[in-house]
Amino acid sequence: MTEASRATPPGWIALTVGAAHAVCLDTAATDIREALRAGTLYEFAATRADARAIAGRGTAYVASLPGGDRVVVRHNRHGGALAPLTRDLFRAPTRAPLELDISEELRRLGIPTPVMLAYAVYPAAPGLWRADVVTRYVSPSADLAAVLLSNDGELRTEAWDATALLLRAMSAAGVRHHDLNAKNVLLHLRNDAQPLAMVLDVDRVVFGEPPERALEANMSRLFRSLRKWRSLYGARVGESEIDALARRVRETTAAPSMTRS
Repeated sequence: MTEASRATPPGWIALTVGAAHAVCLDTAATDIREALRAGTLYEFAATRADARAIAGRGTAYVASLPGGDRVVVRHNRHGGALAPLTRDLFRAPTRAPLELDISEELRRLGIPTPVMLAYAVYPAAPGLWRADVVTRYVSPSADLAAVLLSNDGELRTEAWDATALLLRAMSAAGVRHHDLNAKNVLLHLRNDAQPLAMVLDVDRVVFGEPPERALEANMSRLFRSLRKWRSLYGARVGESEIDALARRVRETTAAPSMTRS
């Protein structure tokens, strides 16, 4: 494994602390070095006094870096049928550098996604590694699933509008997300503007799809998730709302203007 020697995007640096190899924004290097003295970034976040757990495939933590910045720290884990066997073990170079590359490309294309600050990888067994990813915490925010479980009608309307803008921008840029679900659309609840929809779990994103194909694939995957949330968790989303969202997304294939966060 040669993470410390990997090519990094402009403004990023590689560093090593003990057995950990990290790549981070140069502005976050001091914080990442100090956090890694705890062993791993995930262990650091989990033991912070202000840590808050977020449930998902595995627990993630919202916590403060030593310098005060609020971040989300996730430990990479496999999904799917083999997850009980493969757990959190990856072959080099792991999923983390791919996530960095995709995140940077999404932002270059103007597709909103939380800013990635760092990742770190750790040797686990011969040829196998574990990895953590750090992104900037978006506040205030709620994922689309949480909004659809709420009784806030005004926020629901704004969430649909923001989600339509995100789907249109992704598709116009040829961006397809193979796991675009209601938990992977994050709404930045800005006080003075419409919520901004952001895409999460970007390691499942691919580029270069024909816009119309990306449009249909993204909508199909998200709509399947919306129906699942209605069936399993009682999310308040009817077929009329799904149809209205589809019509809104198809209004134009031109990429709308989206404010980066």
